[in-house]
Amino acid sequence: MVFNSVEFLIFLPAVYGVYWAIGYARISSSLKLRLQNAFVVLASYVFYGWWDYRFLILIAVTSFCSWGSGMLIAKSRETSSERDVVFTSKFWLVSNIVLNLGVLATFKYYDFFVVELGHILSFNTDSLLLRVILPVGISFYTFQALSYSIDVYRGNIKPTKDIIAFFAFISFFPQLVAGPIERATNLLPQFLQNRKFSYEQGVDGMQQILWGLFKKIVIADNCATYVDQVWATYDSQTGSTLLLAVVLFSFQIYGDFSGYSDIAIGTAKLFGIKLMRNFNNPYFSRDVAEFWRRWHISLTTWFRDYVYIPLGGSRVGKWKIVRNTFVIFLVSGIWHGANWTFLAWGAYHATMFLPLILLGKNRKYTNDNGTLRDLPKIFLTFVVVMVGWLIFRAETIGQAWNILCGICNISLFSIPYLVCRAYYMPLFLCLAVMLLVEWINRYKSHPLELSSIHGNVVKCAIYYGLILLILLFTPATPSQFIYFQF
Repeated sequence: MVFNSVEFLIFLPAVYGVYWAIGYARISSSLKLRLQNAFVVLASYVFYGWWDYRFLILIAVTSFCSWGSGMLIAKSRETSSERDVVFTSKFWLVSNIVLNLGVLATFKYYDFFVVELGHILSFNTDSLLLRVILPVGISFYTFQALSYSIDVYRGNIKPTKDIIAFFAFISFFPQLVAGPIERATNLLPQFLQNRKFSYEQGVDGMQQILWGLFKKIVIADNCATYVDQVWATYDSQTGSTLLLAVVLFSFQIYGDFSGYSDIAIGTAKLFGIKLMRNFNNPYFSRDVAEFWRRWHISLTTWFRDYVYIPLGGSRVGKWKIVRNTFVIFLVSGIWHGANWTFLAWGAYHATMFLPLILLGKNRKYTNDNGTLRDLPKIFLTFVVVMVGWLIFRAETIGQAWNILCGICNISLFSIPYLVCRAYYMPLFLCLAVMLLVEWINRYKSHPLELSSIHGNVVKCAIYYGLILLILLFTPATPSQFIYFQF
């Protein structure tokens, strides 16, 4: 089930109604909490199982093993001797990490590495391949589960005995398949306490959902129509057409992924749950370091806390900082999928980081937003990021190189090919509107936060305007969310 489907349009109000009916039932608070959490688990499993019910067992196993590892880590500290406690608790932590990463690696990387090994050693690998379908969102909920075990081991959070609340934490349907990748320290306590309905929070959630749908349907899906056509025939396209396709893919992936995050965060608000912010106007960044503090924040902070800092972070010498930076970007590339292009994409961004690290300017922009005087820096950063998206979108490194070479020739100065100018001109206008709205509201938690607007007429005009654009620009064949494949 996807957010921009008729099924979800029916599913969400039904779940919302039952959820709050339980919340206002005349029963004890403890029973009310357990019933709400149990219903969240049930609804989340229906949501995920709508895609393929067979993979529900993976979420259940991941949830149970991670919950059990937390309990065993805590128990080992209570029963083991002081000398053995570190070894025993670390054993349960490592066991859970190996199990979860083993499942992830089997589904996501096994066939890729077998094929590559076959190429190197020149033998036929057909009989060794599993050819299994990649479960939607497996990388997201696996990392969320791992963070719980690690935080329990570190003492950042106490393990919960409430298995229903824990299952709700892992499977909460708004962020189950494409994040944000939540930390147990933020999300789990919210399932351990009663939630109260808030009209203001609900309105804010609906506003964020509407903005997310606008970015996904109007921006991302319509950009995808052009990008897919050009990419399929890239070897016969002019440089200007290829460049336009890369620009539109940059906005496609942003509209698609940040749109999903907005819908997820807004939907969670309807249920009294607060999820972390996952995007903070990344295309207004003034250097690559700032871009990665604003793009897919839940993943970048995950790698920072569980990979970068344990390696020494920035507390080591400059060359070790360079090493650590390459490690997290290469791991991030691998996380995205079993393809050399993702690894190359990670290496590219690590390389773009190098000048900032060596000059000590990688934390120059941390707490403020840009101004109009920063537009040249913002444009240059966007160009750097856009080249990375070319590598990311390509099916092979060779294809990425050929497209880059195709852009860098005299045909770059020609007029780009457009199938139907009457179709794409409104799209470019909508892109401009999106950028303008996000720039004006870059200090707010999301661009459609209208708390400062007091006139209902103005608010309704904005709502109905966006809804009209969504209805007018819904493609005949909407594209799948890009990050579902990860």
